[in-house]
Amino acid sequence: MLYLVGLGLGDAKDITVKGLEVVRQCRRVYLEAYTSILTVGKEALEEFYGKELILADRETVEQEADSILKEADVCDVAFLVVGDPFGATTHSDLVLRAVKLGIPYRVIHNASIMNAVGCCGLQLYNFGETVSIVFWTDAWKPESFFDKITKNRQNGMHTLCLLDIKVKEQSLENLMKGRKVYEPPRYMSVNQAAEQLLTIIKNRRLQGEEPEITENTICVGLARVGAPDQKIASGTLHQMSTVELGGPLHSMIVTGSMHPLELEMLKLFSVDSCSNSENNAFERTI
Repeated sequence: MLYLVGLGLGDAKDITVKGLEVVRQCRRVYLEAYTSILTVGKEALEEFYGKELILADRETVEQEADSILKEADVCDVAFLVVGDPFGATTHSDLVLRAVKLGIPYRVIHNASIMNAVGCCGLQLYNFGETVSIVFWTDAWKPESFFDKITKNRQNGMHTLCLLDIKVKEQSLENLMKGRKVYEPPRYMSVNQAAEQLLTIIKNRRLQGEEPEITENTICVGLARVGAPDQKIASGTLHQMSTVELGGPLHSMIVTGSMHPLELEMLKLFSVDSCSNSENNAFERTI
């Protein structure tokens, strides 16, 4: 059997009882290590689970999936995913490969940012399409996520923005020369995501547009959701570019139309509750 086990959002103890039982009975246990991270490292998980973990990076999962599935038809193999197992399409591919090989599978679900984002007070059924905001480079500055956020907002829906993670990435030079040298991990912050959105707004205005999203659009920054030191901040998009939320992982929400109850909840997390300009911005969303 192949087991896909969600680990939740915080630390080693966020695994479900059912998930922990599965991990302890499996012959091999893989830890997916590129779509998200926990607040603790591999060693802390191994100590709590009482099991050795095999790190599975993007290359392993996407190009060497057969090694993960090896002998899973005759023994139990677990694939651990931070959050919920189906938070990334890569894991659907692993299931499809298992089915083609005649290997049965079972999913042990857990909390993910997709539902835990409700901690800020915005109602989950008022969210539209989730978007990913990627790190820009000098030569590549896509804006497609901005158009999706705009569409959600035009429909009155909030947008959850998942911020880019770069783990075990190679520089272009090392990639071209075939050198297995990797760049230090990078995790996009709310500040960086807000700066990119502000740049797009500026670009659109230079093209004669007046974007649906502006510097005064109410947004929410979230950091380390599910951890004891999680932080939530609400304010304008401009304020999100300067707010201090600490270490990774960060997410951001661009709000749509808000129910008065949602508005009251967001005021609990206002970055500057005494700011008249922000209070005015909140009031304008009613």
